[in-house]
Amino acid sequence: MSPSASDAAAPLPGPVPGSRMTDEYLRTMGRVAYLWGWPLVNMHNRLTIMEKLPVPGLLGGVVPAGPPGTVGMLHDYIAPDERIVACPNQDVVYGFGIMDARRGPSVIQVPDFADRFWVYQVVDQRTESFARLGSMYGTKPGCYLLAAEGWDGEVPDGIAGVFRFDTRIAVCIPRVFMNDTDADRAAVQPLVDQVMMYPLAEYTGQPRSTDWSQAPSFPAGDATGGEQETQWVDPAAFFDALPAILDEVPARPGEEALHEVFRSLVARAAEDESAAKVLRDAAADADTTLVRELFEFRNIGVPLDHHWSTQRNGAAFGGDYLSRTAMGKANIFVNTPTETAYFYQDQDESGELLTGEHGYRLTFPAGALPPVRGFWSVTLYNEHHFFHRNELHRYSLGTKNKSLSHGDDGSLTLYAGARPPADGDEANWLPAPDGRFSLYLRAYWPDEAALDGSWRPPAVSRTAR
Repeated sequence: MSPSASDAAAPLPGPVPGSRMTDEYLRTMGRVAYLWGWPLVNMHNRLTIMEKLPVPGLLGGVVPAGPPGTVGMLHDYIAPDERIVACPNQDVVYGFGIMDARRGPSVIQVPDFADRFWVYQVVDQRTESFARLGSMYGTKPGCYLLAAEGWDGEVPDGIAGVFRFDTRIAVCIPRVFMNDTDADRAAVQPLVDQVMMYPLAEYTGQPRSTDWSQAPSFPAGDATGGEQETQWVDPAAFFDALPAILDEVPARPGEEALHEVFRSLVARAAEDESAAKVLRDAAADADTTLVRELFEFRNIGVPLDHHWSTQRNGAAFGGDYLSRTAMGKANIFVNTPTETAYFYQDQDESGELLTGEHGYRLTFPAGALPPVRGFWSVTLYNEHHFFHRNELHRYSLGTKNKSLSHGDDGSLTLYAGARPPADGDEANWLPAPDGRFSLYLRAYWPDEAALDGSWRPPAVSRTAR
């Protein structure tokens, strides 16, 4: 008997239960599972930290955070002590909040930012955007609801819009631009104090505010210590967490068979300790030989001129699991391309790695600054993708800086190195460590030229000592 049309349309199953799995198969598919699941486990483990907080505040006195369903806000640029998220910037006042679909929806407030650039990045457990809240969207002030797709409650009066996510976990990261001046620091405070997120059950229809300069501080354990980013994914525990991940993140069309393959690995490990050990070893190997190299900017993204690289599908990865994990490892929580264009650099124009042993210049010709409607900046990171502490407390240069020196021809040259430039203005200098470092150019609310490749960053060239 030939199969019916309904049989032909049924989704393909995974491996037949009880099938033999060789060690080499387990190693191969275990590595694939690790690449696929690394960002999802990363998000899962962040929730376990936030669940311990009683109210919104600061982890270790440094990082904005709050219990699930809420957001914590800074009132100034983020401090160089931060280790929760690699590649922070010092152009915006940050917030951070996490949501758990099992706890119900949250209300997020948008004050009247007027002409000030702002964007609320809101991503699901895949680190993919599901909301449009920001200057580039013309979002009106008001209260918006962030809810799981399965939530069928009543949307109360006064809610200006609803955005839905289909995973257990979601994250909201408000960013509010601030010039590096005392006057703008004062001007931004009443706005950031109105940036709040809270469970729908607390919604009254009236706007709320808090003085974020008085936010409580909570112990962070080792989550903000050390030189590297907090290690959110432990290879030894990866396959222990994978069953929960497969329940928290539903398969999208075309992913059903992949999910079943991963479930079969979990089932095999549960019944055979030797198989479980092979998978643990595969995760450890994938972490050191596959995921770790994705931390280096020169190994990821789309290559551009002069050894720069970029990415064109941030927070919209779909089936591009390589880019999803690469961005998660190198600088998790990137915005969508229409919100931000990113350009990464580990090398000078000759292909040599950037190091504080040398001085460098980056010259934008007149009329060729990064094309944006929001702001742009160049940030210098040490080898761990964090700020290099320096006496100037200077970690980035760009739109926020009002004392940059321009050439007589209208060009702008920025300098980077462990010592001030001998042939340039110190106001244009980014202090670097003696060892390796990277440069990172952000273009918020980019013009099309920054997205289609018609504008590209200039070469990073060595200066004479």
